[in-house]
Amino acid sequence: MDQIMNTVGTYWMGQKANKEFGSVEKDLNALTSSIEGGTKRFFNKMKGTMQKPLPELLKEYDLAVGIFPRDATNYEFNEETKKLTVHIPTICEVSYRDQSMLRFSTTVTGHLEKGKLSDIEGLKTKFIFWVKVSCITSDESKLHFSAGINRPRDRHVYEFIRDGITVDNF
Repeated sequence: MDQIMNTVGTYWMGQKANKEFGSVEKDLNALTSSIEGGTKRFFNKMKGTMQKPLPELLKEYDLAVGIFPRDATNYEFNEETKKLTVHIPTICEVSYRDQSMLRFSTTVTGHLEKGKLSDIEGLKTKFIFWVKVSCITSDESKLHFSAGINRPRDRHVYEFIRDGITVDNF
């Protein structure tokens, strides 16, 4: 009788374990196939190589490292198409020492070239009112923000990474 109970118990435990592992595998597959964003990017990064920090990428492309807020650490950059997508946890504003302000959406995209970030979506600057920034170019001492008009700003102001202040809307 003990042998029969042992065999039945082992069979039952094996079936239960297989069912649980199958359920976990199914949940994980559903999660990775249905979720766009952070989780999927995490799994893709686990397969690929580690990316350098965003400030290092900006420095490599001759842009000021403090253009984006401090918590903008998650980004995607396609070396072939030069498309940059920066993910920011919340819509926020950053104030700089020269009294300029930038407002960031949760996703900022653009085309990154040496000394230039163009075709920008998700970034505004304040002149009298908030206007969309379409391009940022860099020279030795200035950053040029194109937002309807081209307004140069001192580059050194954007060389420090700053915290963003959460705002309600973009």
